[in-house]
Amino acid sequence: MTADLFWILLIATVASLFWQQRRQSELAKNYIVRRCQQTNVQLISIARGSHSFGWPKGPLDIQTRYYFEFSVNGLDCYQGYAVMKGMRIKEIYMPAYPVLEE
Repeated sequence: MTADLFWILLIATVASLFWQQRRQSELAKNYIVRRCQQTNVQLISIARGSHSFGWPKGPLDIQTRYYFEFSVNGLDCYQGYAVMKGMRIKEIYMPAYPVLEE
């Protein structure tokens, strides 16, 4: 009886963490797409990098780094990253890149 409750709670916790990570990934993608549109660069790809769990001063949060590649003219490639803490963007970094004149 106690073992069954343990397994149910374990499965529920794992499913909750998976759902939260999936939701965080969708939000990160939206932030990155919006930033690329604002800076007039072409988004090439997005990949999830490292993540960590922690709750030093608040609820359990998942902090994840997302790497993305972008291009200014379609021939070059630059790599930036975004850091999500929980469901909020903490930082977006894009290296210096040439701006195309129109």
